[in-house]
Amino acid sequence: MRCCFMPGVAFVPALLVAWSSAAFIVPYVVAVVAGHVDPFVPYISDTGTKPPESGIFCFMINISSILGVATMCIRSLVIEKQNESSRFVSSTFNILSLCIGLLGCVGMAIVASFQELSVTSVHDVGALVAFGCGVVYITLQSIISYKSCPQWNTYLMCHIRMAISLISCIAVIPSILY
Repeated sequence: MRCCFMPGVAFVPALLVAWSSAAFIVPYVVAVVAGHVDPFVPYISDTGTKPPESGIFCFMINISSILGVATMCIRSLVIEKQNESSRFVSSTFNILSLCIGLLGCVGMAIVASFQELSVTSVHDVGALVAFGCGVVYITLQSIISYKSCPQWNTYLMCHIRMAISLISCIAVIPSILY
């Protein structure tokens, strides 16, 4: 039996959300306490540009990238297993979605590893890859969810996922422009 159906694997996406939230909050708090950023809504990258918060940010975002890879691989395996009993999406589409998601995780690791002020162009390319691939991945997963209805998903869940996809698409535009 595949690892994605073993008991306890569901903690991985929950851990991803908890760890990623902490990865933004902890460096923010350290940066504010150190007086490195204005406490009122700084850019995420600004909270990880100076030591010691830069090291914390890099470490925590890289762990988030690894957890993202694990979550995406588990999701891909779940879809593959579900597809065995009722073919609702092509294997190629599932693998394409996984590859785009993994590329987004690489972009996130690049953002963490190259601080905004030290290597701006690499940081910006990493952010573009992370956000761009993230939005495409979310959208592809929403499409897969719709294709798996009603056996593996409810329409309500599909609508929620698609709403998140649309909000992400809209949010990525100003982040690229500004």
